[in-house]
Amino acid sequence: MGIAPPITHYSSPKMLHCGRFTLPLDRPLIMGIVNVTPDSFSDGGHHASLVAGIAHAHRLIEEGADILDIGGESSRPGAQSVSVDEELRRVLPIVEALQSSNVPLSVDTCKTEVMIASIAAGADMINDINALQGEGALEAVATSNVAVCLMHRQGMPQTMQLAPTYGDVVADVMVFLAARIAAVQAAGIGRERLVIDPGFGFGKSLEHNVALLRQFDRFQALGVPLLAGLSRKSMLGQITGLDVGDRLIPSVAAAVIAVMKGAKIIRVHDVKASKEALQIINAMGGNND
Repeated sequence: MGIAPPITHYSSPKMLHCGRFTLPLDRPLIMGIVNVTPDSFSDGGHHASLVAGIAHAHRLIEEGADILDIGGESSRPGAQSVSVDEELRRVLPIVEALQSSNVPLSVDTCKTEVMIASIAAGADMINDINALQGEGALEAVATSNVAVCLMHRQGMPQTMQLAPTYGDVVADVMVFLAARIAAVQAAGIGRERLVIDPGFGFGKSLEHNVALLRQFDRFQALGVPLLAGLSRKSMLGQITGLDVGDRLIPSVAAAVIAVMKGAKIIRVHDVKASKEALQIINAMGGNND
């Protein structure tokens, strides 16, 4: 722990191969969040029904989402796991209903069975908070053409925020992500299908989260597009004192910082405001490579 991996300074791919889509990375992409869970930390289950979830997804597309991230199990601190059957019941109808939307569909899951079923239903990306470490997960993605986001977390959602500890949080997270990149490449998943996420709020204190954002540009050395998921998170509430529903401006500010430090994808609840902010960054010459 605490020792950064040897840096080879790979050139990050210019395109993301994402199932049915090939996405240029010449500007930051917006991943809109579609939570179809009754216990989401951010929206209180407002989109948990099939009708509400589909309507919310179409609204995010209209606002400018480049990717939709569909989640059927909350991973907020303290969240309890749901069964495979329940997660499938929540997620698959949304994936099937959005097939004609002409927007890549990501499924936020760490269950191999949900990955397999979602890919069969037409998902274009798997967003795994467990970085394909579950039994059979690596093989499920490797035998498909979908993209995958590999995220770092310390501990399980039920306990991960109790006492997170690192030697050097940035170096430790880089070591983990470098190892996972190597593992998935060895399984046949090319860099053009990979995205990495340092996992803000997943087993990190406020100090850890601030350090990760402050030094976010260091992750570019791993040569894989970076995703930043900061929207409405508790770190923003700890800094500002604002409740989760009042964190629009802090969320956009954090996303802008991440993009200026190299994020190629921002995962957000508030697509319209985020898109407007990114239009300014794009006009000024884009983010750093």
